[in-house]
Amino acid sequence: MDFAPSERTQALAARLARFMREEIAPAETSYAAAMTGSADHRAWQQPAIMETLKQKARAAGLWNLFLPATEQGAGLANVDYAPLAEIMGHSFMAPEVFNCSAPDTGNMEVLHRYGTPGQRERWLKPLLAGEIRSGFGMTEPEVASSDATNMRATARIDGQHVVLDGRKWWTTGAGHPHCRFVIFMGLSDAQAAPHRRHTMVICPLDATGVKIERMLPVFHGYDEPSGHAEISFTQVRLPLEHVILGAGRGFEIAQGRLGPGRIHHCMRAIGAAERALSLLCKRAVSRVAFGKPLAELGGNADIVANLRIAIEQARLLTLKTAWTLDTHGTKAALSLISQIKVVVPAVAQQAADAAIQIHGGAGLSDDFPLTQLFAYARVLRLADGPDEVHRNVVARHEIKAQQHHMESSP
Repeated sequence: MDFAPSERTQALAARLARFMREEIAPAETSYAAAMTGSADHRAWQQPAIMETLKQKARAAGLWNLFLPATEQGAGLANVDYAPLAEIMGHSFMAPEVFNCSAPDTGNMEVLHRYGTPGQRERWLKPLLAGEIRSGFGMTEPEVASSDATNMRATARIDGQHVVLDGRKWWTTGAGHPHCRFVIFMGLSDAQAAPHRRHTMVICPLDATGVKIERMLPVFHGYDEPSGHAEISFTQVRLPLEHVILGAGRGFEIAQGRLGPGRIHHCMRAIGAAERALSLLCKRAVSRVAFGKPLAELGGNADIVANLRIAIEQARLLTLKTAWTLDTHGTKAALSLISQIKVVVPAVAQQAADAAIQIHGGAGLSDDFPLTQLFAYARVLRLADGPDEVHRNVVARHEIKAQQHHMESSP
């Protein structure tokens, strides 16, 4: 099991870190200043600096780094992309600069792996070029969406059409001025086996019957300019060619999508934790109270040490997960994927909380990105499945493995 980055990854990481330092860090303030703070997504605009940075990143060859071997992507394995995702995690605007934002990355992987030539031409090609954005509609307000089989929204096959009805929320990215479609997951056959009942459909945002009801705030912020939308779908009739892979194949697609996506989330969260720790340490050695630097007061040294240990452990577990996914496939990595989904956001939340405490009142303000980092980590403990669901997955796999070991032992 070798986690050492390849020479290519090391070279990409160096170029990426330099771009982050020289291009993105100086732009963060002006980017944030361009946000309206409005709940009305129709007022949102893509800051001009973002398009400028995207052009520079693409010219520098730092583009679609997440995508497996194709002429449009970098062709990196998960274990090679992981350190790059961590670097991007230091800035909230960075993933979009490199065309590596969620949920676009997952949607691009879905269309790359399962899309028809027509779907790839119409939707994947402009996504890969960074010309449009996308959303993913799975969670619903009326049911406990931690159990995805609870979905009530429907994707009913009607001859040569598919008809969508229902309501989705927390559809990330739908508020972006460049968002052109969402991948909608709905119930298509209530009588089929539980994991053969659902279908994924490409739904244009401008289709008749689609309405963004509202943008949902997270800790009183709207994550502009992408946001998280509640969307109603009322008798949305689309040609059958908008169905991905085939009716009843939704969960099959989801399993292929969520493994790499969760690794991307976790490595970005480790980057966020590193930024929080860096800000914590800078503050702790530069501010003096009671005649000593904050780093020498109380248990602050222990806090720093414990965070360093926790981040290192989280990174190693995530790299092991990426390696297992690359070498043994999704099924072998299921427990590990759930393990990192529990561990990493908790570490990132811990790091952000400690950094806020060291900064005092300043940590609660917008002068530092700490409240954003905290909110991001806290949300990640729910996104892509809550902690409780993932702990259950880990326990189920562990009990099964232990039973197998007992049965095979002499």
